[in-house]
Amino acid sequence: MGWILVFMENISAISVGLGAFVGFMMALTGAGGGILSVPLLVFALNLTVASAGPIGLLAIAIAGSLGAVIGLRARILRYRAAIVMAVLGVILSPIGIYIAQRVPNTPLLIVFAALLSIVSMRMLLEAQNEIAGKRASSLPNPPCKLDQSIGRLIWSVPCARSLMTAGAVAGFLSGLLGVGGGFIIVPALKKLTDLPMQSIVATSLGVLSMIAITGVASAAVSGHMQWSIAVPFAMGAVVGMVAGGLIAKRISGPRIQQAFSIFTLFIAMSLFYKATL
Repeated sequence: MGWILVFMENISAISVGLGAFVGFMMALTGAGGGILSVPLLVFALNLTVASAGPIGLLAIAIAGSLGAVIGLRARILRYRAAIVMAVLGVILSPIGIYIAQRVPNTPLLIVFAALLSIVSMRMLLEAQNEIAGKRASSLPNPPCKLDQSIGRLIWSVPCARSLMTAGAVAGFLSGLLGVGGGFIIVPALKKLTDLPMQSIVATSLGVLSMIAITGVASAAVSGHMQWSIAVPFAMGAVVGMVAGGLIAKRISGPRIQQAFSIFTLFIAMSLFYKATL
């Protein structure tokens, strides 16, 4: 009986540590929650993608909500944009979870690894261009423009449509793979708006928290949430979010993105290897 307690304590300690790292990266980048949660849980605790996904979503829901509240109080979170992006995402997230529970683990691992490879390579190129002083390509007239006089976005049909499309994709992948969708939302906000980066990160966390809460509720109702791992993981994510928020302004964003992208590319290659075994 004693060895069982020791084993459970070790799992809890590992979960807290992994969650803290994930929360820390979420605070710095506005993304990285699910992209890191799922592969780390798969490797460290030998979970399947379908089992790790809901755990990652719980951490994203709690830590993302904390980050969103901080951003809202600082008046940098564009809550209307967050709500518009989350509308379809909230609807499609449970559908993704439903499909994930009925697909074998190996195909999900391969899809996740492929997606992670694409995301990490894109992030690496963007970071290197920014470090070199090259501006990323963007739309000459983004559909969502910021009214500098009042600090709010100027709304139009193309603006709402573009944001809803990005939110829909993020929501479906959130449920299917347990990713929050920040790797879609952050680039979408960069491309579709002229918001400053701090506002993009805060708004992304707002969208992620709403989508993730829906995914968590769906997983809990269907009985696919492993609470003994999920709770300490989420607690660690909150600690990491707070710590990351305290130092986010002191660290170079492009350098963090560069290191993060290299790390995620390594994880993607490891997932490919694990899937082929």
